[in-house]
Order: sequence, then C-alpha cells, then structure tokens
Amino acid sequence: MWRGNWFESISPSLDSAEKSDWTANSELNQATDQAGCSATALAPVYPLITRGASISGCIIRAEVSLNMISQNRIAIALLVVAMVFASPLSAQQKRRLIIDQDASGPGGTDLQAVLALVNSPETDVLGITVMTGDQWRDEEVAHTLRFLEIIGRTDIPVIPGAVFPLVNSKEEIAQWEKQFGKVIYQGAWNRGKPAHGPWEIPPMPEGAPSTKAANEDAAHFLVRMVRKYPHEITIYEGGPLTNLALAQTIDPEFASLAKELILMGGSIHPVTDNAEFTLTPHREFNLWMDPEASRRVLRSAWARIVVTTVDISVKTRMDKALTAEIAKGTTPSAKYVAKYAQDSFLWDELAAVAWLDPTIITRTTKLYMDVSIDHGPTYGDTLVWAPGEKPALSGPLVEVQEDLNKGKFYKEFVQLMMRATPDAHQL
Repeated sequence: MWRGNWFESISPSLDSAEKSDWTANSELNQATDQAGCSATALAPVYPLITRGASISGCIIRAEVSLNMISQNRIAIALLVVAMVFASPLSAQQKRRLIIDQDASGPGGTDLQAVLALVNSPETDVLGITVMTGDQWRDEEVAHTLRFLEIIGRTDIPVIPGAVFPLVNSKEEIAQWEKQFGKVIYQGAWNRGKPAHGPWEIPPMPEGAPSTKAANEDAAHFLVRMVRKYPHEITIYEGGPLTNLALAQTIDPEFASLAKELILMGGSIHPVTDNAEFTLTPHREFNLWMDPEASRRVLRSAWARIVVTTVDISVKTRMDKALTAEIAKGTTPSAKYVAKYAQDSFLWDELAAVAWLDPTIITRTTKLYMDVSIDHGPTYGDTLVWAPGEKPALSGPLVEVQEDLNKGKFYKEFVQLMMRATPDAHQL
C-alpha cells in the first residue's frame, strides 16, 4: 500500500479547518478498521469516497456530502487519488520472477515455457538468464533475443550465463560412455547434424536478432536481484543448474534470499516407453549435465523448492492437435508457437504453468533430493529419500509433483500461448 508524507506535501494549501477535517474523521477510522485498511493512507482521498466506493480493495461505506468541499480541496483530493492509483500497488501484486533457462530455439519446450511466464498478466519478469543446455549458450541467447523481439518484450533483459558445467564436460562423458554405456541425450554436446561448437550460431530460421544481450553475467545478476528484492523473487529453473550454483558460490545467502525455486528436473520412477528413461530411469538432463552444480543448488537453504520431474512430465504431450488449436490464434505468440512447435513432452511448460496455477497439480509428495557426483555408473543420477530417511547431508525437503489435471493444464497452456503479450511494444 502507498505510504508517504502526503499530509506534509499538501498541508500548505489547506487552512486550519481543512487540515482538521482531513486528519480527524472518526467515520473513516471506523470504516477502515473494519475493512482492515490503513486510515492514514486513505485519509487524503476520503472526501471523494461515496457509499460502496473501493480504493485498492478497501471498501469504505460512508455518507459524504461534497457540497461544502471547496474547489481547491477537490483538486487536491483528485491529485492524491491519482497518487494512490499510480502507486506501486499494481507492481507489488505481480509476482517477481527470474527465468533461468537453456533457451534453445526457435520454439520448443524451453521458449514455450518462457512464453507462458511472460504472457501471464500475473508476472513481473525481471530477466532471463541463459546457460548452455539443450543448445550452446550463445545460440540460445540469440534465439531468446529474437523471440522477445517477435512478441514485443525487448524490455526484458537477456543475461548470458555459463557456457560450460563446473566439472562435467563433453570430453569426459565421451570417456565415461566407453566404460558405462551410451548417454542418449546430451543437449548441445550431441544435438544437430552435425553438432557444432560453443561459439558457432547456425543460421536462424526466425531471423537473427537486432537487439543485444546485457553486459552483466547471469550469476551476478541473480545475486544483485535477490539482494534488491529479498524474499520476493521466484527463480524458475528450466535448464542445468550452473548459473544458480555460481550465484550461490558468489553469495552464500543467495538461495535463502530468494522466495522459492521452481525446478524442472530429476527423474525418479517414470512410467514411459521412451528409451532414454527405460534404460536409465534416474537420469534427467537438467540435473545430469552439471551434477556438481545440481548438488550445490539442492543442498542450499531455499525457503521452498517445487520440482516437476520426468515422472509427471511424460504424462503430457505437445501433439498435432494441441498445435492446431494454438494455430487458430492471431497473436504474434500464437503464430510463433504454431510455426516452430515440436512434438514432445511438455517438460518446462508444465513446471511454468503449474507455478502460475498450482491447482493443476492434483498430487504431490515431499522428498529429500540430491544428485550423484560419483563419476562411476550413477554419475548425474537423481537421488531421493523419504522424509524419515533423511541423509546426513541434504538440502530442504522438496515438493515433488506426482499427478495433474491434464485437461485443465492443456486449456491454460493453450490460452497462454494464444493470448496477447502484456506490455508488448514494437521495435
């Protein structure tokens, strides 16, 4: 709610009788007390409130006669009303968010999740931090910049993060495979025909961006934001956890200063015929690509961690019917999704939409979660324990989503893909 020295700023314009009328009104105090509002904050606008009027959600029931209010007082009251409605209330009601994403593109699960979060009228997206994951970082940054140009949100900063994991590497996994077997999906390391190196950006089907990424690095941006807005920022994590681990290393209070961590990651016991998970049911890409980073993050002091695992993600699908429904839309968002959609599980989209509307999730459980950093056969595997089996070293219990209302999820996902982007503008 707006606060400030409003009385001091307007008191020179009022005579003594008017000052008394503005500051001492038992009817206002009683009404605002009953409504759970601040009489002090609303006192300047009280002369203009009529029966049943609403100011910032506070219902004031009072009979006020305007006959004896001078034009000067009306003008001042109108000014203060404008101040109230122009206050940070609306911004405070939005949910502050940083999207940490391996934003491969064009289209696909990564940027569709970003779109869901940006297109929601509930969110205040402070920035999109990018790390190597499904593609190399620089390629992902370019796709993200172009995506934001298309939907008209170039005001959202794109902040480059980690290019390589803390310890793991493409070369190390090549040696690991010789001893323990093939890793089917390795993101940037084996994506593309042929796969390319970290500094190459292949021709972009959607066109190259004209905007530029921020000069700041992701880890310092993350730390700076949680220091600026302590306990207010949700961190949405849709990729490998390297950026978050680096932020935690820079500032040991990073995790504890965030509001919560929303994570797409981990695999426990997925029911699927997908070969990637039937052969290695505990390996999930986001936690696997940088196991040491995953361990550091999951053992940090987050107030809350919500996890969308492979287990629930494989219950969803971005199929042709869903794409066709979105293609009916006429917004830049809908056209982008329809043009670049991929037939896949809705990995990151489910994590994003379920954060926006938790009622989509119909069953959850709480577990301790970690990642194996043994460089043997379990390297990068998801580890979990029940609450009564807490390991000697662990982070907080995490909320693991187990089931969902699929129809409700699809409906809300389609709506978010089709809607006009809030605060959109043209270059």
